[in-house]
Amino acid sequence: MSEEQPNGETQPEVPADDEQLVAYLDGELAPEESRRVEERLATDLAVRQKLQGLQRSWELLDELHPTPVDDVFTRTTMEMVTVAAVEEVSRVEAAAPRLRRRRWLVGIAGVVGAGIAGFAVGWLAWPDPDRPLLEDLPVIERLNEYRQIGDFRFLKKLAAERLFEDEREVRP
Repeated sequence: MSEEQPNGETQPEVPADDEQLVAYLDGELAPEESRRVEERLATDLAVRQKLQGLQRSWELLDELHPTPVDDVFTRTTMEMVTVAAVEEVSRVEAAAPRLRRRRWLVGIAGVVGAGIAGFAVGWLAWPDPDRPLLEDLPVIERLNEYRQIGDFRFLKKLAAERLFEDEREVRP
């Protein structure tokens, strides 16, 4: 169901919940909200029954006799609160060294992890200075033999005749 506003627009009705009904019973609603609740009460049996149930509950609570509180109750309550506070402080103090140790371990693990990550990045990104030597190792191993050759024309003739192809296939 919708409610028509003075400006001609319609606004959907919002169901009256327990909180709103309690505020209505206590007189805590604004006049406009009270009017809406009263309109709902006039048209909705379920809301009226809910309000009557709440009114009965309030009346029953009013009939209860308050229990007098003496100094013993106050003292025992304060003692219980004090004991609970002391236990809480003891628990926090007992946990403090563990928390400090955990913070140190996390910090050390973070520093070690950062060091390992830095080393890995450096190792992967930094060029290996020995790489050209490893690539030229076959030439370096036979350098004495190559020095005995006068010039490169001789090597080119040997390569053209394919005399060393079998050796290249065997060697990596």
